[in-house]
This record gives sequence, C-alpha cells and structure tokens, in this order.
Amino acid sequence: MKLTILGCYSATPRTFTNPTSQVLEINNHIFLIDCGEGTQVELRRNKVRFSRIKHIFISHLHGDHFFGLVGLVSTFKLLSREEPLHIHGPKGIKEIITLQLKLSNSWTDYPLHFHELTNTTSEIVFEDDKVVVNTIPLQHRVYCNGFLFKEKPGDRKLLMSKVQNYDIDKAYYRSIKKGKDIVLDDDTVIPNKELTDNPKPVKSYAYCSDTRYNEEKIPLIKGATALYHESTFLESHRHLCSTTGHSSAIEAATIAKKANVGTLILGHYSTRYDNIELFREEARTIFEDVEIADDGRVFEF
Repeated sequence: MKLTILGCYSATPRTFTNPTSQVLEINNHIFLIDCGEGTQVELRRNKVRFSRIKHIFISHLHGDHFFGLVGLVSTFKLLSREEPLHIHGPKGIKEIITLQLKLSNSWTDYPLHFHELTNTTSEIVFEDDKVVVNTIPLQHRVYCNGFLFKEKPGDRKLLMSKVQNYDIDKAYYRSIKKGKDIVLDDDTVIPNKELTDNPKPVKSYAYCSDTRYNEEKIPLIKGATALYHESTFLESHRHLCSTTGHSSAIEAATIAKKANVGTLILGHYSTRYDNIELFREEARTIFEDVEIADDGRVFEF
C-alpha cells in the first residue's frame, strides 16, 4: 500500500504548496482522493500514469478539494482516453462538472460515470474481489465524507510440505487456498488448517478530510493501518475549530489513539503556520506514531 501526497494544505494554493489531493495505490488499484487545483500538474510531477486512474473520490464540495477536477477530466479527453472514469462524491458534483463541460463544449469522448452520495451513515461505494471502499461520514460545514479503503483477505498460503504428505491432486490446490477442507478417496477429511497458513494481514487506509472532532467515526476506522486526519490548527487556534468545522493536531491524535490505528498522518494545515513540524510535536503528546504529510511525500505500508 502506497500513499502519495499531491497536496495537503488548506484554503488557497501557493507557489510552494497545494490544496488537498492524494493518490492511493492498494492491491493493484490507483485511486485519486480529492482533486484540488494543481492536481494534474502534481500527478505528472510524481509520475502517476493518468490512464491507471479509474476512480476518483471527492470528499466534499469546497473548492480546495475539487476545483482541479474539471481540468483533469478535460485533459483525459485530450489524451484520447477510452477507459470509463468513475467519480464518487456528494450530490451536486455531476451538475457542477457537466455544466462546466457543457458551457466550454468539452464533452468527454470516454464514459464518465458519477456516483453521487447523500447518506449520512457509512455505505460501500466501491467493491471488487480485491478492495472495498466505505464512506466515513464527517462533520464539516457542508455534507462531507471521508473514505476507508480496505484490502480483502487473500488466499491462504499452501504448505507444500504438509500437502505432499497426502495423495492430493493439484487440481484441488486452488480450493485448498480458498479455505476448503479436503476429502481423500477413503473419506478421510483433512482440515484446511493442516494444509495452509493464514494469508497476509489485510491493510487499510482511512482518509478523514475536513471535519470537526467527532468520535462517531471511531468504530469505522478502528485498527486502520494508516489514518490521514486533517489538522488545520495548532492548540493556539483551537477555538477556531468548532466554527470552521476543522480539527486541531491534538484532536486528530486523540481520534487516532481511540481508534488504535497504526500510523497517523496529519495534513490540511492552515497556511498561517510557517513550521508544520509543530503539528507533529503537539500530536505526539497524545499519540506516538505520527507522520506529517507534505506535498510530494510518499508513505509505504
């Protein structure tokens, strides 16, 4: 599992920082999460192949999280894209993007599918045989979701030294790896646990964009391999969290501790601060394993 931060600062773009966008590579998928201004430039800078992006997840309709989307959709057309593109986001995202495409006469030549979200409880928004993606309802000034990306368990590991003790045809190996017991010709049952070992532990990534402190999401992200949680403010400006719908570094760390996640990644910093290391310092007073996002930074788990 690999996470590339394309942008992780709040509000307006600057010459040296970008608003929110990131790429998650998990189980052979490449997912784009939020799409602030400058996203496609950062995709190129980080050598992410545009053609591999098939699903984009937009947390909410504030500009610093989606103003780069119509540009990216249009660039895909210029690159002669043929693969369908799926956009998952709040109700209204289809109207906004299609109006821009209509008035600029920039309709796509490839299938463009919108999956609009309205639920205030967690729901599955994507699933295949490798990965499942659930929403994480958040509390912001507008309707907002985070997303939990989780691997599905892989096949069990075949213990050949044990399998070869029995006269088992190779044709059954696949079903054994899927967890099936084996019945020999003399009706002897060989339990699967004697022939296999547990698969690799699944990895999961919880993305919590703009949100007030809210413990309701803790059961949804419990035990996540990594949690990205916004931390717009330091303690000196914590009084601004409630009115703006944001969190402080210490509040993010408190969520990470209560959810027992592996690693906390902080981001969405207010641009009023000159030193983002201060966010790590404050968060570590609550939770030890803290990383700080920065544009272009890559995390591998």
